[in-house]
Parts: sequence; structure tokens; C-alpha cells
Amino acid sequence: MTTSKTTPATTGLAPEAMKPAVKRLTINHVSRIEGHAKVTIKLDDAGQVTDTQFHVTQIRGFEKFTEGRPYYEMPSITSRICGICPISHLLASSKACDSIMAVRIPETAAKLRELVHMAQIVQSHALSFFYLSAPDLLLGMDFDPAKRNVAGLLAEHPDALRDGIVLRKFGQQVIERLAKERIHPSWTVPGGVNAPLDPAAREKTLEELPAAVEIVKRTIALWKNTLDGFPDEIDSFSNFPTMYCGLVGPDGSLRLYDGKLRFVGSDGEIVADQVRPDDYATYIAEATLPDSYLKAPYYRPVGLADGIYRVGPLARLNVADRCGTPAADIELAEYRQRLGVGAARRIVQSGFHYHYARLIEALYALERMQELLDDPAILSTKVRAHAGVNNLEGVGIIEAPRGTLIHHYKVDDNGAMTWANLIVATGHNNLAIGRGILQVAKRFVDGNKIQEGALNRISALVRAYDPCLSCSTHAMGTVPILLQLLGPDGEMLDELPRQ
Repeated sequence: MTTSKTTPATTGLAPEAMKPAVKRLTINHVSRIEGHAKVTIKLDDAGQVTDTQFHVTQIRGFEKFTEGRPYYEMPSITSRICGICPISHLLASSKACDSIMAVRIPETAAKLRELVHMAQIVQSHALSFFYLSAPDLLLGMDFDPAKRNVAGLLAEHPDALRDGIVLRKFGQQVIERLAKERIHPSWTVPGGVNAPLDPAAREKTLEELPAAVEIVKRTIALWKNTLDGFPDEIDSFSNFPTMYCGLVGPDGSLRLYDGKLRFVGSDGEIVADQVRPDDYATYIAEATLPDSYLKAPYYRPVGLADGIYRVGPLARLNVADRCGTPAADIELAEYRQRLGVGAARRIVQSGFHYHYARLIEALYALERMQELLDDPAILSTKVRAHAGVNNLEGVGIIEAPRGTLIHHYKVDDNGAMTWANLIVATGHNNLAIGRGILQVAKRFVDGNKIQEGALNRISALVRAYDPCLSCSTHAMGTVPILLQLLGPDGEMLDELPRQ
């Protein structure tokens, strides 16, 4: 964290008659997230927060440099966007390629894709809750920052940390059994998958599933007993009305691999339902922001100012009528009852509850894995459809751990990529994160007496969304980063205005 001030221009007045400087606080590195971001906090003369900015400072550019590549290479290329959620990009990309090929993949291939996706959900949610956010949630937002980390968890909550390690290991090992590699596997391909499920891998996963389910149930119980200790955070972590978006089935139940888009308003009313992947652009538009390489999607029918919506675990539970698996549905009902919403309205507004929703989704994913593995069709050897270019455009949508992931491709007659658009989960949440940072800063930051715990709460708000910034930074065509020259004491000496 650094502080600086903007120096007023020389006016000829005595120093005491000059307009007071505008103060700034900068969190140069938001910690315990995937990718790179910083936060600028502006303060008035009284030390009160007047504005904040969320800067995503890296650029990936996959939308541009994949142009000219054969479409069938896109799954393996785009999985390299991120080492945390390569499975998500593999699946969305493969679905876009299926559309270009105009094929319906074999039933078993769809089940196997969903199975590996459930493993990805489990391992990613375990990473987010236990490794990235639990130091705040189990040790406390104001805990000694030198110990507010995984090592501190090991000292204070060893059983919970061990559960997190075992749960993430389980998800990663299931991915490896299915796809033969944990990171960037080549198993998911256009038309399906490239090898059937090994019966031994099926039996091993079924053997380990009950223990994983028990870990998640223990963690949900732990979180219920911890939740009431954060009333101020619940009240101020993106606790404002927005729209929500996620995939649902024809019956309105939660879908993570397949389904169609549903948008609901802040009052829980459905505003668009069963939106096909090919029609997403009718409802989603994208803006660029002057301070970030992260695009800012919004709900097109109402415009940028009013079109903020959220995705991810919190949004998915707001959008869905039910999860669709027994234990997860029981937990969802208690979640809604505990947080003061009914089954009809169902909207949980505070972004702090992303953590709670994430655990319920992990339970759903494990139950769904059980259902898929119990289906005899999962061992069929018919797992891939073959075809060439039959459409010049294709869209693939899944629910990545962090939210709705869209891959949209255009190709020429030879199958070479001519255009790509990637709308990644963290992008959908960009506007809500920015507004949430301002809400938290106004609640906790006092510029006259800066507390580390107050600044940590700003980072914790960002962590609640579990952002994957490497996945999502593809905005090009602008110079969004403001360049400033600071002196050794933090005073700003010069500034390069945006072009």
C-alpha cells in the first residue's frame, strides 16, 4: 500500500491559501487472487473516501493472436490462458468448435465432459475457499498480516486446512484420471473427448467420493458457525441490487456444463429465460473502461448505466429454482432461509455470501459426479464425432467456477480463425467489483488513521468474487492505464494523460 498526493499548480497564493491536495491510497497488489490488480482510493480533505478505481493491469490478448489458427486448435490454445481453470476454457472452446462442425457429440462424451467439469468445480472452489479466503474468514480480517496466510491456518485451524488440501487434491486427481494430465490436458476435443473412461478410474473415484462429500459437509457446518461473526462485511461487500445471470435447465435447475442463460432482476423476477448460446449478444454488450484491461459486460436491453449483473456461485443460486441434487437442495433451502429470503424471491444480495454459495456448489458437483459415474453409459467407447467446417460461426457457453464463460468464434471456409470473442466470468463481474470496492472503502477506510485491516477488507471483497484476471483480460484498442511519475516520497511529479 502506498500513499500519494496530487500537487496543485502554482497560483501565486501563499501556501495556506492554496486549495488542499487530493490524497490517494494505492493498494498496489491485491493479494491472494489469480492475476494482477491494484486499487486506487481517493480521499477528500477530511480523509473521507470520495472515489475508488479497480485497475486490472495485465493484458492477455488471446482474442487477437489466435486469428489465423485452425479452429480445432482453439481448445488447446485457449486452455493456456490460465493454469487454474484450463478445463473451463477447454470445454467452452470445444463446445464452440462443436457448433462450427454442426455435430451433436455422443451422449457419453457429454457425460464425460461434465464429469471432468465437476472435478474442476470442486478443486477450484476448494482453492478459493481454503487457500485464498480462509485466512480472512477463519483467522479474521484484522489478524496479524504476517500470519494471515496458509501457514497461519495450519497453526490455528489445522483440521480445516487439511480438509481443504485433501478436497483440492481429490478434484485434481479426478481430472488426471480422466484426462491423463492435471493441467492443460488434450483429452477434451472438438466433437467430444479423445478416449473413453477407464473402468479402474471410475471405481477409484467412486471409492473416494464419500470422503470428499463429508469434507464439504463439515466445511459448510463450520461456515454456518462462523458466518455471524461478519455483520459489517455482510452489510458492505457489494451489498446493492444488481441483476444476475447463469445457466439453468428447462426446469430451472442449476446447470454448470449445459443449459441456457437466464437473467433475473434484483427483485428475483425473471427478465430473460432459456437464452440460447447463439443469442447471447442480444442480451450482453461489452464496454471498455479507462483504467483497466478488463472489459465490462452489461445487460444490453437496459444499457450500461443500469445493466450491471453478476455471475458465479452467488448469481447461479439466485438464478436457479433449485440445484437438482438431494443434499445440495437441502443446503440451498437453509441458505435461503438463513439469509432471509424466500423460495419465491430467492435473491441473496451481499457479495460476502459468494463463499457460502461456493460451498453449496461444491456439494452439488460431488453429488452430480456420483450420478454420472453411476450411469452405465459412462463407460461407452463411443466418445467422439468427426466432421469438418459446416458453420462459419460457433458459440460455446459453460459455467466456469467463477461464472458464465463464453467463447465465440468465426472461421473462413478452410477453418482458419478470423475472429474471436471471449467473455470470461470475471469480466461479467467487473462493474460489480468496482462498485463493491467503493462501498467497502467508504465503510471501513479513514484517511486520517489508516488501518491495515480496512485495506485488507477491500482486497477481501475482490477475493469474494474469486477473480481470475489472467483469464479475462483481453480488451484492446485503448491505452487504459494512466502513467504517473512519483518521487521517492510518493509525491506525484508528472502524469501522462490518456490519449
